[in-house]
Amino acid sequence: MAVDLISSGDKKRIEQAIRSAELNTSGELRVHIERRCPEELMDRAAYLFEQLKMHKTAARNGVLFYLALDDRLFAVLGDVGINTQVGADFWEGIKAEMQELFRKGDWTGGLEKGIELAGEQLKDLFPRQQDDENELSDELSFGR
Repeated sequence: MAVDLISSGDKKRIEQAIRSAELNTSGELRVHIERRCPEELMDRAAYLFEQLKMHKTAARNGVLFYLALDDRLFAVLGDVGINTQVGADFWEGIKAEMQELFRKGDWTGGLEKGIELAGEQLKDLFPRQQDDENELSDELSFGR
């Protein structure tokens, strides 16, 4: 199972990165990790985005970080509320920063960096409101 690939310390670091990023934005970030990607990468990320109900946020500002560790694949997928305001280079820049750390074998650091960068960008697009609610879980989700 993919949950066995991540130490409890790394899991806590990633979840803390999510909570920290969401302190400044109404954006919602999730991480899903599995061993293998059973279909085309973006199809899988889109499927999980829906399964995790990330399209149900009020401002349509969810971001999914998807990793298939054994396949060495990852995707960053944002909802329509974000994508109508940013260009393709928005996600490519975040992925490039993550990939640099992934190449060094630092999956946790790469996720932390991607989450931090997404949070910084979303802060400007979707600033946190006083009545902001955490609409989605900050816990990592895992596949097989």
